[in-house]
Amino acid sequence: MIIRRYLVKQVVSTSLVVIALLTLIMMGGRLIKYFGVAAQGRLDAGILFSIIGYRLPEFLTLILPLGFFIGLMLVFGRLYVDHEMAVLNGSGVSRNQLGRLLIPMTVVFLAVQAVLMLWMAPWGVRQFEQLTTSQAVRTGFDLVRPKEFISSGPYTIYAGDLSEDRKNLKDIFFYQRAEAEGKPDVMILAKEATRVEIENDPANVVDLVQGRRYEIYPGQPRYSQAEFQSYRLRLENDKEAKFESADVEALSTMKLWDNRNDPVVASELGWRIFVPFAIVVALLLAVALSEVSPRQGRYLKLFPALLIFASLIVALMAIKTRVSKEEMGIWAYPMILVIYAIAAALFSRKQKLAPKIKKTLQRAGS
Repeated sequence: MIIRRYLVKQVVSTSLVVIALLTLIMMGGRLIKYFGVAAQGRLDAGILFSIIGYRLPEFLTLILPLGFFIGLMLVFGRLYVDHEMAVLNGSGVSRNQLGRLLIPMTVVFLAVQAVLMLWMAPWGVRQFEQLTTSQAVRTGFDLVRPKEFISSGPYTIYAGDLSEDRKNLKDIFFYQRAEAEGKPDVMILAKEATRVEIENDPANVVDLVQGRRYEIYPGQPRYSQAEFQSYRLRLENDKEAKFESADVEALSTMKLWDNRNDPVVASELGWRIFVPFAIVVALLLAVALSEVSPRQGRYLKLFPALLIFASLIVALMAIKTRVSKEEMGIWAYPMILVIYAIAAALFSRKQKLAPKIKKTLQRAGS
């Protein structure tokens, strides 16, 4: 059908442009964050784009429904502004019929969204975790830059010189804050240090040569001092510096199903199964909310409609949190989708209902 091909072409092209723009904005912000981490020396710059690639499916799970909805709103709004909708209505084609013509395309978008949520996004999270675990977010002596004070967790480190392979350091200053109250801070001064590679040990280990070790009690006139010819220092990696995601988000859908009795797992499983149907609600809302007069312009109702659709996503996120806390059951996901679908149907019938209500009120008044 010519009308269907025309609409599908317009909606798909517009939606893809919006999705690409939203992806660029969101991933750009994330990339800037990772660049900042890499600039501090805590992350290998060579894996930045791999990280972004693995996180992309996760971001698309939210961007795709939003981009599809905006694309629908823009296309239907243009039909009204350019009087194309008036011509179609005059030919016996209503806006609801136009919405039905877009059902096959909507099913394709729903299928893509389901693939992203059920398989691609969890796979990307798992690959992201494996990459960051193998590369490691660098801490301790990995951060050292010559003649700069570097802080990482409770450590402050300074080296006057550093070899190219980062294994030999000179003129070392090391300061470690106490982990518990009443324990002393530790300060170490040494002429040289050599990195020691220990297999299957994620900690930073260095052998310090010719130095002094001080134990200082903050707020007290008390300290101890010891000289050494050789001293081995072991720094545990800073756990707070690692990139972490909820374990349940990285689980495959089959594993979630096998452990669906757990509330946290149930919340994630419901999220993956029911959120793709927001694509269908997007079609219903767009058909109902896109009507504008040519004088108003097609962007008049875009922002209010966008707030309504965004409230659906926020509501689904809130339900996910409630289900994980056992305050709601998984049934809440389809319930909220049905509520918004009913609201869309009411919005769609407002033109027919408003005149009837007005006449009824006038008769009652007379």
